[in-house]
Amino acid sequence: MKTKYKIHKFQLFILLIITCITVNSCGSKKKLVYFQDSVNGSSQAIAVQFVPKIEVGDVLSIEVTGTDPDVASPYNQAELVRQGNQIGSYDNGVPATHGYLVSSDSTVSMPIIGDIKVAGLTRKSAIELVESILAQYLEKPNVSMRILNFKITVLGEVETPGTFSIPNERVTILEAIGIANDLKITGERKNVLVIRHIDGEKKEYIIDLTSNELFSSPAYYLKQNDVVYVSPNRKSRYDSSLLRSAGGVIISATSLIISTLILIFR
Repeated sequence: MKTKYKIHKFQLFILLIITCITVNSCGSKKKLVYFQDSVNGSSQAIAVQFVPKIEVGDVLSIEVTGTDPDVASPYNQAELVRQGNQIGSYDNGVPATHGYLVSSDSTVSMPIIGDIKVAGLTRKSAIELVESILAQYLEKPNVSMRILNFKITVLGEVETPGTFSIPNERVTILEAIGIANDLKITGERKNVLVIRHIDGEKKEYIIDLTSNELFSSPAYYLKQNDVVYVSPNRKSRYDSSLLRSAGGVIISATSLIISTLILIFR
């Protein structure tokens, strides 16, 4: 009878442990799910369509064509962009090729036509400006332009942190997280920080990936040079602190509990 009682207590003890693990697992899973307030058939306002503007420090590819290719050729003599004594480099150290650096006075210096102020303009507006100036020299000038060093940085609790070049000049925070191969299980999904510099001033945005409100955030579309930082979640910070300060205590306590259980159910 006494043995059956001990077995019954042991079974209750195991059931309690399983219940605690299950409840904790369900709670943890909810913290990991994105877009928790999504409803089938519901609509969600998307942030205003983002159109990047050219900024000081950008490197532009500007190609000029016209009715006569030979006449247009001298307007395509861009030089290697240099920063100090180093050729400008982007993602993974790939060196810059030919391009036009937007200088601190907001201009690019093009062959023959000289300095043109482009900082603060969209790519479309800058193209129209350059074409209007070239019309004085070329017949039916056509300009193609893109930002060569459009890049974003993703740091913290993601699988592949780093700086990434964006060839199409358009990326959302969800795409950036995808490029970094998603958050680790230890990443804080309710408090993702986006750091942005606007006119020399730092601005910070907090994004909650578990809420549909992220779609209407001004940081939903990232700008060039934005930094996305994913902090460790509370459990991860607690576990890390605990392991650093009390690793030995935990091991000792675990050993004591196991020894006690062996004595009780022996």
